[in-house]
Amino acid sequence: MLYREAGDFKTSYAADSQTFPIKFDRWRYWAVLAIAWLVIPFVINDYWANAIIVPFLIYSIAAIGLNILTGYCGQVSLGTGGFMAVGAYAVYKLMTAFPDVSILIHVVLAGFITAAVGAAFGLPSLRIKGFYLAVATLAAQFFLVWLFNKVPWFYNYSASGQISAPERFVGGIAVTGAETAPAAQYLICLLFVTICALIARNLTRGSVGRKWMAIRDMDIAAEIIGVNPLTAKLSAFAVSSFFIGIAGALFFAVYLGAVEVGEAFGISKSFLVLFMCIIGGLGSIFGSFAGAAFLVLLPVALKVLGVDLLGWPSATVAHLQLVAVGALIMFFLIKEPHGLAQLWRVAKEKLRMWPFPY
Repeated sequence: MLYREAGDFKTSYAADSQTFPIKFDRWRYWAVLAIAWLVIPFVINDYWANAIIVPFLIYSIAAIGLNILTGYCGQVSLGTGGFMAVGAYAVYKLMTAFPDVSILIHVVLAGFITAAVGAAFGLPSLRIKGFYLAVATLAAQFFLVWLFNKVPWFYNYSASGQISAPERFVGGIAVTGAETAPAAQYLICLLFVTICALIARNLTRGSVGRKWMAIRDMDIAAEIIGVNPLTAKLSAFAVSSFFIGIAGALFFAVYLGAVEVGEAFGISKSFLVLFMCIIGGLGSIFGSFAGAAFLVLLPVALKVLGVDLLGWPSATVAHLQLVAVGALIMFFLIKEPHGLAQLWRVAKEKLRMWPFPY
């Protein structure tokens, strides 16, 4: 009885086609934003920031980027970790070369640099698709990791081969470096998540998103009706890589502070973000958030349950996590290909009908 459309009338096409046409959904959206911006910064501590919330926000941006490419445009990619590395090394070079420029500008520029690299590696999508495109993007993953390992210029000729984020400030508050407060880490990530989600939502609901979905459903038919495969596919690669580059820049500069490319941005990172999209739901912005939240919380929940409560060895719990993720992927691919987002949509439909069965 709490989730109703009765009395929620629309008097224009714009009102009927808005993102949240039901008033209750709009209230919930603004309530979530209010809590995120006005409550969590004052109660967050170091554990919640580093173990759960900041990784969730960063992975959400990366999942949104991959979902645009794979979920909306149908182009399979296994190079997410490599493109995150491009964003990380781009922001590192910008931070060290232009120390007086705001890190906010550096993160955005790192996103544009990654977009250019992603569009370049997306060129094979004009001739190949499916498994062959996945292999091509996998080659991009290994090539980019190799490049950042073997060319000393990218890590400023450091003897260790690592890159470390110098301390930077926004409004007089440190957002990178050892002295960064958890609330500062959280707020700068939340700022980019909010903006990226709004941009992605509007892109996917507009003409650009319809072109992507036409290519995804049947590229030959899309070309017949006037969709240019070149611009549609390359724009999907560019926009996707832009978001993934921002995620990589934040992952390095704000979250970790120091990274080695093979450990932080290896092939496991690409699969992790892909699993977030599969479990959360392909072709859904909300699914990107749901998948990121699920796979960030799963290791924490298994550790609390297995290690702290049941006393199992940590290695056993780590293996159990892999088994659980694999089983969930098979379940969602077989039973619910649209993931957690579809389960949420079904639950909302049930609430709209409750207490009546149909």
